[in-house]
Amino acid sequence: MGRLIAIDYGIKRTGLAVSDNDKIIASPLKTIATKELEAFLREYMLNENVEAIIIGYPKTLDNKPSGLVKQLEPFINRLRNIFSDIDIHLIDERFTSSIAQQAMIDGGMKKSDRQKKENIDKISASLILQSYLTQIKNYSK
Repeated sequence: MGRLIAIDYGIKRTGLAVSDNDKIIASPLKTIATKELEAFLREYMLNENVEAIIIGYPKTLDNKPSGLVKQLEPFINRLRNIFSDIDIHLIDERFTSSIAQQAMIDGGMKKSDRQKKENIDKISASLILQSYLTQIKNYSK
């Protein structure tokens, strides 16, 4: 059994989250510069047993891929080549940023910390992962 890692891909920054080994809880990991993402993932995979990669897939309100998909698709293809033995799952990420904002408010995070985009990115990744964990839990019932 291994962890799951989630990616909230952005042009400049990418949020990351991980699950526990039992795949029950999603926790924010970090936000990194997108240009450093592949190197980070390679290093992370060497040190952690990762079972699958969950990627937030941006869609518009009418359920079509958003403009960011043009940058995301080549990244997904590279990941599939680099980590050919690890499953990659795409999860609808609509509204995760606004839900992340509300979660920070509800959690009592200071306004100055809520304004840091890197916090929003890693919490969004956590929401993407928790959504996936809920799906697989409900599917296995």
